[in-house]
Amino acid sequence: MDNALLASLSGLPSFLLYMGIAIGLFLAFMKIYAMVTPHDEHALIRANNAAASISYGGAMIGFVLPIASAIQNSVSVVDVLVWGVVAGIMQILCFLVFRVFHRDIVTRIEQGQIAAAMHLAAASLSVGLLNAASMTY
Repeated sequence: MDNALLASLSGLPSFLLYMGIAIGLFLAFMKIYAMVTPHDEHALIRANNAAASISYGGAMIGFVLPIASAIQNSVSVVDVLVWGVVAGIMQILCFLVFRVFHRDIVTRIEQGQIAAAMHLAAASLSVGLLNAASMTY
């Protein structure tokens, strides 16, 4: 086998480790986020509620952006785990603070109001981008 290919494949164990941790963090966050929100995102999405899908998708992307940054800048697996928890907390705080200023957001999402969902998704993405950019070592 080509030496360059072998050298490239030598990074596969680290890739699998970090990818596994990222997916685990992602699944844990999405479960916790769904428990924090008063509406059932999964049921709404199964019922073809686009607003629920948009707002939930914004939280997903807002969470994985800082995870990607943490993996790229990390010095260890523990580093990624710590910053993953920080990223999750920031996204949940984003939702809770958003609700303070938009008290009817849950009802509007349940009613399928796209504009409200896009506003929440944009806030989630903004917090995720700022969170990712702030993760400097």
